[in-house]
Amino acid sequence: MIAKTPEPPYYAVIFTSVRTDVAEGYGDMAIRMVELAEQQPGFLGAESARNAEGVALGITVSYWESLEAIRNWKRHAEHQLAQQIGRERWYERYKTRICRVERDYDFEQ
Repeated sequence: MIAKTPEPPYYAVIFTSVRTDVAEGYGDMAIRMVELAEQQPGFLGAESARNAEGVALGITVSYWESLEAIRNWKRHAEHQLAQQIGRERWYERYKTRICRVERDYDFEQ
């Protein structure tokens, strides 16, 4: 699904990752992180995609009202634990980018 976002400006956190071969616990943690993010003040939505095999390259974009909301999410204790486990088990590498969305537009048939 495409996240429903408000009129800009708002912020996007783009998390691009390359997975390891370890899958144990990843799916449950990913579900938990989405559930937890949805409870955070300033969270607007998220979109995620991974290649057809379900491993290797993946991109998740989460949307936030403010930079403060993003900082608070990064500092959340359970999210920090997930980040640590991710570095130890699930990711070969990743990159996080934070962007201000100035304009958006859509199409729906």
